Amino acid sequence: MRVIITKDYEDMSKWAANYVAQRIIDFKPTADRKFVLGCPTGSSPLGLYKQLIRIHKSGKLSFEHVVTFNMDEYVNLPEAHPESYHSFMWTNFFNHIDIKKENVHILNGNAPDLRAECENYERMIEEAGGIELFMGGIGPDGHIAFNEPGSSLSSKTRIKTLTTNTIQANCRFFNNDMNLVPKQALTVGVGTVMAAREVLIVCNGPQKSLALHHTIDEGVNHMWTASAMQLHPHGNIVCDESACVDLKLSTYQYFKDKQQLEGIVDEYLNKFE
Repeated sequence: MRVIITKDYEDMSKWAANYVAQRIIDFKPTADRKFVLGCPTGSSPLGLYKQLIRIHKSGKLSFEHVVTFNMDEYVNLPEAHPESYHSFMWTNFFNHIDIKKENVHILNGNAPDLRAECENYERMIEEAGGIELFMGGIGPDGHIAFNEPGSSLSSKTRIKTLTTNTIQANCRFFNNDMNLVPKQALTVGVGTVMAAREVLIVCNGPQKSLALHHTIDEGVNHMWTASAMQLHPHGNIVCDESACVDLKLSTYQYFKDKQQLEGIVDEYLNKFE
């Protein structure tokens, strides 16, 4: 697991986007060999998407031969609802790049058979050749996607009941009314994310510092599902300084020394200037 510590949210987003863009460019995707990208929602990746759009509009990155699979979607929330993850992705990312609509995959939280929808999603990922790079974020309680505390670390795409903490965290998007927040979601599993050939997680702000501590400093634990990143052979966590306040000093210093020695922060921050 590699941990990249950046100055602030802007640098975190720029580093992550530049890294993802370079991975796509190096892959040289074609119509017969597409790059399969896993996509998150939420506030943390907004800057990442903004930077990917910037690189695309500069003419240096195309999504024509990129296939995407989103992490999750609410159950029983209309796709056209402004807070659905369908709306989120098209508003904040897909409408601004050259991706083909048929290459976008988002779980259908209104499917007549939700279990079948989840099983089919796993099949589609497999048929696409597996996910090359899965982007993601970390919740304040250490969850990835909607894999709440207590989720199996080998779980696949399924229906998940949301915790009170997650509902409270998301109610700001629903007029601060917890009654309006959906209580269930469809989500890829921890195992689905970990099956990707590479994973990149962004984590920012002091409100995520305890989750980052458990993800990096402590052992692998199903109560902090992001800690499964420790088991991934090509896992990257990109965070800002404010998210590091609860890290052990020795952990923080090790990763700072390592990235300074490798020069990797400056390399990617300046990649597409």
